[in-house]
Amino acid sequence: MGAVLFTTPYLFKTPPASPPAEKKADSAAAAPAPAQKATAPPASSGTVEAASTAAVAAAREETFTLDTDLYHIVFWNRGAVIQSWTLKKYKDPGNKPLEVVNTAGAPVTGFPFFAGFKNQKPAVDVNNVLYAVKRSDDPLQLKFEFSDGKVVARKTFQFKKDSYLSEISTEVTDGGVPVPHLIQWRAGFGDMTVPSPVAAQHSIYYDSTSGKLVTTDAKAAKNGPVTVAGLFSFAGMEDAYFTAAFLPGGNRSIEIQTFDDKAPTHAGAAPEDLPGAAVGGEGDNLFALFIGPKDLDILKKVNPKLEQIVDFGWFSFIAKPLFLVMHWLTDNYIHNYGWSIILMTIFINFAMFPLKISSIESMKKMQALQPQITAINEKYKNVGMRDPRKQEQNQEVMALYQKHGVNPLGGCMPMALQMPFLFAFYKVFSIAIEMRGASWLWVGDLSQHETIPIHILPILMIATQFVMQKMTPTTTGGDPAQQKIMMFMPLMFGFMFYNASSGLVLYWLTGNLVNIAQQWFFNRTAVAADVAQSVQVVKKKNGRK
Repeated sequence: MGAVLFTTPYLFKTPPASPPAEKKADSAAAAPAPAQKATAPPASSGTVEAASTAAVAAAREETFTLDTDLYHIVFWNRGAVIQSWTLKKYKDPGNKPLEVVNTAGAPVTGFPFFAGFKNQKPAVDVNNVLYAVKRSDDPLQLKFEFSDGKVVARKTFQFKKDSYLSEISTEVTDGGVPVPHLIQWRAGFGDMTVPSPVAAQHSIYYDSTSGKLVTTDAKAAKNGPVTVAGLFSFAGMEDAYFTAAFLPGGNRSIEIQTFDDKAPTHAGAAPEDLPGAAVGGEGDNLFALFIGPKDLDILKKVNPKLEQIVDFGWFSFIAKPLFLVMHWLTDNYIHNYGWSIILMTIFINFAMFPLKISSIESMKKMQALQPQITAINEKYKNVGMRDPRKQEQNQEVMALYQKHGVNPLGGCMPMALQMPFLFAFYKVFSIAIEMRGASWLWVGDLSQHETIPIHILPILMIATQFVMQKMTPTTTGGDPAQQKIMMFMPLMFGFMFYNASSGLVLYWLTGNLVNIAQQWFFNRTAVAADVAQSVQVVKKKNGRK
């Protein structure tokens, strides 16, 4: 855990903003290949059909924009693809609407929604022709169509004004025969401005038969596309906080391919291994399409199946209830996730207080028994680890612990109980969209480390760790080497947490403060003195020093 927290921010740097990508068109049907450069689109959006009634095509390249309350989308009639898809309610670090298309890599691998063919291909490259656009009375519907009299290709996009759920249909025929194809989204998906966007991006599908969400990264397809088919509730792409999920209608089997796309990102022109996905497999594909945040409330409202996209990991039995309680507190009472984290941490620590009392009592007894333990160690100080008498030494120490009712591992119990909550909080800050951009006092984003030059929360955490260590009963028996190691521990924790998410550091810092208060309370009660006295009384009765 320490290695992950420490190395992640140093291995993966925050990518700088990239210059606007040059618009290009895709000229490959399935495998990534350099695409034809696009000419600057004219301002008008009219379309022209060929003189033959059987032929349908546009006379020139054009782009078309479509706006809903949640989206701003730019369509391109060359290939009937999408050049840009921005989420209006979510911002990137530059405070601009979040772009989920990798505009730097899409010109290399193909823009979203171009058609991929595995075996049979139509006689015309339908990804490089000019589609005619037919608008209906509904401003939120776009229909693209191309025909040369033999090959026919159609794409229809239907949106809603205030919903992240839309509908897409695609159809390709050659001589009246349906041509099976997949709808592709290549060169990654989601927020390309976060540190290491590649690490958080996968293709996904939910296997309704096994009840399991399956994620696949780009490396799995390094030797070629990985294809899976079955009765999937949905399939598509994801990053840490956003998803593009295709939901088939009815009880239909669908196919998903995962690609290893070597394409640039906003971080620079050097190609990276980005996941790509293709969904469909029929001559005519019809999907409900969700492109938006992995917000549990939104997902459940749109389609209950989509809730499975938010994966809380191995500690979901802790992480999910933890998040739901914080979310409820923030929505109904506190209205700030930072204060909700503090309140939840206080509650968790007080819930574990009875176990902590038992642990502190055990440590107090061990502290009082240190002279006797030191005497035993001196008795066997020249005994090697392989000497049979070493076992006698251990037996004497354990007999002393057993006689006075001391659990030598009791001091580790509070830390052991904290670790599952630490992992749970770590997972929540990694996947919960609500934490993205959530602020608290001087912290601008609880899901990221502090942006100021000196990170205040980790420094406060180190200080409280030292204070707590000074107040905790020592069981090292005066061993200088062990004492130096213990003094080094707060610095090690601070080093590991320095570039961790601010919310995670706030949780640990609050826990330290609560532990200090609890230790102070215990040290000033009669219980602490009675625990030490109980060992001393027994010592006097046995005439030992």
